[in-house]
Amino acid sequence: MSSLEEVTASLGGETPQDFRRAIELLERLGLTQYESRLYVALVIRGYGDSATLAEGAGIPRTSAYKVLEGLCQKGYAFSTGGKPSIFKPQPIPETVQRLKTIIDEVFEKLDKLHETVATHGEPELVYLLWGRERTVSKIGEMLDQSTESFILTTPQVSAIRDELAKKIQSAVKRGVNVTFITAPAQKIPEGVKHVPHRNILATDVLADGSRALLATPGLEACGFTENPILAEHLKQFLEIVMEKATVLK
Repeated sequence: MSSLEEVTASLGGETPQDFRRAIELLERLGLTQYESRLYVALVIRGYGDSATLAEGAGIPRTSAYKVLEGLCQKGYAFSTGGKPSIFKPQPIPETVQRLKTIIDEVFEKLDKLHETVATHGEPELVYLLWGRERTVSKIGEMLDQSTESFILTTPQVSAIRDELAKKIQSAVKRGVNVTFITAPAQKIPEGVKHVPHRNILATDVLADGSRALLATPGLEACGFTENPILAEHLKQFLEIVMEKATVLK
């Protein structure tokens, strides 16, 4: 048996539809389609090298190794080393707990923002944008408008890095202090400070300490504000994240 559908069809308790649904849910958590398919294949098989897992997941072999490394960086899998490298999934209970902790952290942050709005009674402090293209465009706009600092924390660093490469370099050349808070061992644009941090779920942006953006894991939607009170709350949160990352080095 080779394909993911064939493997799942052989299992008594689950159907291929169940695993396709799992793939969809994993994508909502911020994994790419290839990452989602490989992770499901890895969980089903228990272990495997990149070629075997690629065949089971139904993705190109040439892409599998890099995708598996991404799963390792995001905490879903680990490599036992050797030639070829053998990959295994992190224990499911640990992964579930890690995701719950991240989600709790995100919603705790949103709850604090909600309390701030309720306390000050200021309407329309956060503007919602829908669609990945509009979200990325808004991040690019914030880069263009930055004069002093730009902090980005995201699990989508490769996509944002590639799509906004010119804007990032332009900001660096203008003397803007650009910081990326993302998983370790990522390719970071020249001139950008990298703060390694694992288990990042959502995308946050803080520009010049006064404009803030919070986006969903897949960048399908975002909230944007220029309210200094809400921006200050995000600033304090990101400072804590960077302090923790420095301590863990």
